[in-house]
Amino acid sequence: MTTRRTRPAPRPPEGTPAPAELARQARTVLADAVRIARWAADVSGPGGAPLAARALERAAAAMELSPAQLRAGWDRARLAGLIELHGDTARPGWRLRAWNRDDSAVLRGWVALFDAWSLVHPAPEDIEATAVAEAVEAVPQVLSLLQLSAGPVPVATLLDLLGQRVAELHEERCEVPYGPREERAAASETSGDLNALLLDWALEGLAAVGALTLGDGHATLTPLGNWAVWVKLEQICVAAQSPAGNIEQPAADMLLGCARLTPGPARAEYRAWLAARPVGSAVAELLAVARGEDALLRGLAFEALRVVGAPAEPVVRSVLTEAPLRPYALIWLAEYEGADPDDAQDVLSREEATWLWVDTAAAVADHGETGLLVRHLDSAVQGTVPALLDEVRAIGHPRTVQVLVALAAAHPDPALAKAVRRAAFQVHTGGV
Repeated sequence: MTTRRTRPAPRPPEGTPAPAELARQARTVLADAVRIARWAADVSGPGGAPLAARALERAAAAMELSPAQLRAGWDRARLAGLIELHGDTARPGWRLRAWNRDDSAVLRGWVALFDAWSLVHPAPEDIEATAVAEAVEAVPQVLSLLQLSAGPVPVATLLDLLGQRVAELHEERCEVPYGPREERAAASETSGDLNALLLDWALEGLAAVGALTLGDGHATLTPLGNWAVWVKLEQICVAAQSPAGNIEQPAADMLLGCARLTPGPARAEYRAWLAARPVGSAVAELLAVARGEDALLRGLAFEALRVVGAPAEPVVRSVLTEAPLRPYALIWLAEYEGADPDDAQDVLSREEATWLWVDTAAAVADHGETGLLVRHLDSAVQGTVPALLDEVRAIGHPRTVQVLVALAAAHPDPALAKAVRRAAFQVHTGGV
């Protein structure tokens, strides 16, 4: 038994509206997006193409919106997980189906939009991508100051903070300017003008998703924005105080640190790790780990991507062409679209299910106990060991031989172990 005290559930700042009121505000922010998502789902139907030229005209007329308003609402609907594109087919997302009855689904949809503010309001085209990325990375500190101030903050103060954070990023990359004083002064002035432009863009983008309001020379978080920033700050604090505390680790080390946690604590670690990073770079880092050789980390990376939700959906869809990731991506997308986790593997073909079986067996062989590997036989779709061995030999998984050798060594039935060893030898020598 343990007497370790658990951390009490955190309470939001005083004055934060109740979840039902926050959800009402989120529904207001996303009202046009919901209308467009429902129209697209109803009109396009199975196999319909979303917002083609004629559909755009019909939608604009039906909802009395301008084409620009319609496109903006369409983008918001996608980013909030209200509508999903499958090739040229538009389908309602699970959040759209739960929109009127599930406040938590509404808030998760709005947070997905909040996380994607830089996509909702694209940066000016004449600004270098590096400078834009630096601004996006600096914005969490700007939001933290707004949240801690609990009221209007002068834009000049936010500009100073943004400039300090960007300078820190330059120092971390050893990009400190040097040369004559006049050149450094000119570079500083140019940098100040660029930071002012980037701050204006960031504040306008955050205002566009309902996270803050802009006044005469100051900015103020909305109740929704204040709540969202508090949640993210709390996630960071929880990670820093927890025994697992993987917030500063790279993705691979974080996932290994979560490998022996039960699902609830593991998801809490994933959320805290994600909250401390720009969502785009976090997703890219997780997928880089998934492309590695460790099958355990591959599966855990997709578990962490489940916590990301809507912002990860386009990237996950893009890896469907990569054979090692395809089964994981298909299951991820099925669950994201509302499938029961117990039934999600039904979307896999027999070959894909067999590949996943071998990959999971490789993870068990590398990190688990021999008994788990033997029990893993029961999860194969083939139903019999001879059929499994025939199909395992045919799919070409790079770990097939190692998995079969480990299974043969672990299985208590001598006859079955002999058959598995024979199959391993045949794969190794290229026999049939």
